[in-house]
Amino acid sequence: MALEGTLKEFGLTDILQLIYYQRKTGVLTVEAGFDRVRILFYEGNIVFVESSRRTESRMGMLLLKKGLIKEKDLDAALAQQKAAGAKLGNALVKMGAISGETLRDTLVQQFTELISYLFTWRQGHYEFKPQGIPMDKDIPISLDTQHILMEGLRILDEWSAVDGKITLESIFLKTQAQLGEMDELEKSIYDLVDGENDVSTIASISGTDSFRISKTLLELYEKGLIDKKTTGEKPEPVPSKAASGGKKLPPFLLEGILAVLFLLSAGTFYAGYQAHPVVSKQYEASAGIDRLRFGVEVYRVENGRYPAGLEHVGPTLDPWGNPYVYKVTDSGFTLVSSGPDGVPGNGDDIH
Repeated sequence: MALEGTLKEFGLTDILQLIYYQRKTGVLTVEAGFDRVRILFYEGNIVFVESSRRTESRMGMLLLKKGLIKEKDLDAALAQQKAAGAKLGNALVKMGAISGETLRDTLVQQFTELISYLFTWRQGHYEFKPQGIPMDKDIPISLDTQHILMEGLRILDEWSAVDGKITLESIFLKTQAQLGEMDELEKSIYDLVDGENDVSTIASISGTDSFRISKTLLELYEKGLIDKKTTGEKPEPVPSKAASGGKKLPPFLLEGILAVLFLLSAGTFYAGYQAHPVVSKQYEASAGIDRLRFGVEVYRVENGRYPAGLEHVGPTLDPWGNPYVYKVTDSGFTLVSSGPDGVPGNGDDIH
């Protein structure tokens, strides 16, 4: 599968979805004037992410600021990395400076943050190349791409509230203003403002998600307690719902993508399970529900509300020819297949 183009024409959510449902192995490169991010996939899941701006030394500084390693350990690991070409994290583990579990948790957090950062790009060029990739045998990582997709949609939805005011790379300085009353979260974030930590670093150190960090930093900024640090080059601002660039899809294109993915995954399943038609239809119904759920969430992000019916997001009938049962609720929505008997609410329903 050759996949290349611009984010304005084909958004990151759609790219990741195609790679995931076709279980591709290879490298996705996303590039804009300010950064170049490479995402490595193994059978559709994410196993490694790197950025030209966010190098391995960033992870070392994060571990240091969290108090998980000592400065002398970081210096020694950096020297070993330079001399032997070893990965910084693996060097720290072999030295006994951190445990493999701590490194894995840190890498997962860093990879997730980097991909979340990509969802805020308005423009850029992408290219996916199917190829074999090296797997880290010491610290194996595999992130569920479907989960990352849902997280990306949440980020796009929430970040629209601070559109154009702050990015994940925004850096702040403390002012000389007199401190007033602050709640616990404001105080903890204020203490991490030092003219070096950007939004994503503060989020990583504090263990709080980037959106809450950003909202709190803006509140501190509006109170005059912190000020923005001027930097030369900065990334594109987060897209709004009205001008989402790569996020916005024409309804016909969204429906087409979901339909194609449905057929691709169903076809893959039939290749191995043609002898079990009942099981295959149950799988097809489950897979169809997953795709429709994703389509419903895309619709909500783009339109600010859930769709009234499934005709806006994809196929409305399950494998037995019965309509999927979809209902908008106070807390979200429900979506099920009534199963082989076509009667909702009994034991053969598929969720």
